[in-house]
Amino acid sequence: SISILQITIQRDSGLDVSSPKHGKVDPDNMPHVGGNTWAGGTGGRDTAGLGGKGGPYRLDAGHKVYQISQAEKDAVPEEVKRAAREMGEKAFKQRLKEIQMSEYDASTYERFSGAVRRQVQSLRIILDNLQAKGKERQWMRHQAVGELDDAKIIDGLTGEKAIYKRRGELEPQPGSPQQKPKRLRLVVDVSGSMYRFNGVDGRLERSMEAVCMVLEAFENYEHKFKYDIVGHSGDGFNITLVESSKVPKNNKQRLEVLKVMHAHAQFCMSGDHTLEGTEHAVREIAKEDADEYFVIVLSDANLERYGIEPSKFAQVLTTNTQVNAFAIFIGSLGDQADRLQRTLPAGRSFIAMDTKEIPQILQQIFTSTMLSSA
Repeated sequence: SISILQITIQRDSGLDVSSPKHGKVDPDNMPHVGGNTWAGGTGGRDTAGLGGKGGPYRLDAGHKVYQISQAEKDAVPEEVKRAAREMGEKAFKQRLKEIQMSEYDASTYERFSGAVRRQVQSLRIILDNLQAKGKERQWMRHQAVGELDDAKIIDGLTGEKAIYKRRGELEPQPGSPQQKPKRLRLVVDVSGSMYRFNGVDGRLERSMEAVCMVLEAFENYEHKFKYDIVGHSGDGFNITLVESSKVPKNNKQRLEVLKVMHAHAQFCMSGDHTLEGTEHAVREIAKEDADEYFVIVLSDANLERYGIEPSKFAQVLTTNTQVNAFAIFIGSLGDQADRLQRTLPAGRSFIAMDTKEIPQILQQIFTSTMLSSA
């Protein structure tokens, strides 16, 4: 995990942007502040870096970040923003190609997989013990109306009235096997702030670890739990990362999912689609036939930066009573996550500043619905 915290210092550049570019690479990786020459610099303009304006995409070279104001960023002319956007998209497509072509890198995968090995085991035990929740259609006996129950003919002769049976929905017996899989959609934040503040609190790495954990733990549990993973960022609210019909089958495929998350957070437009992503997930998942429905949103709690009201988020989490929707905050600037959690409905959100806490949170989520009456 990351021990050195990245420090942010506010600054104004007061200079105009010209045209976006990657910038020159400094072989010594010295810190560069301002100017429009170096890739990986901070608080500058036109180049790929952090905390600046008019550059094509983010590039963290591990230095102290000099951050210009949002107002100064907003004032970048439209045509420069557009050119930067095009460069960013091109670089992202190029990165995706590299990811698909690259050899499997065992040590990088092990960095994520190793960090969550014990959590994967706990999660598999939890999945083993999940019980059926959905009501099952079965014969209800001892009814006063319905079809005559052959086993009750004698009772009928003795004047018994409840000798009929009919099909109805019954609560499953505790421990009975599921007839249909449970359905989970994991909605992960792959927005620019995940990359930008990863050096501060490791939020992007934590998100990648959480996804790695789900990919490994849910392997071979498709009959019990059908899952998919979508991302949201400034680019959109429904970015496909893992389809339920094509879940990764091996470590190479799993690593590709993690790399795409990282690349997306680096190259996407800034902005936030947490609400739209959650709302869409809740609406779509409910259309499928399942034992029960879960939507889990991994977020960095950075809503206020985009003027998103916590009450709106609360509303979206609770729009459909059939869908159990929860938020897990895995990053927070200051006490953002605490404040947000206090305004959300009780039990709907969790704070996990350490990936090790996530299996326990998922257990609480999966079992909370067992205790609630259907």
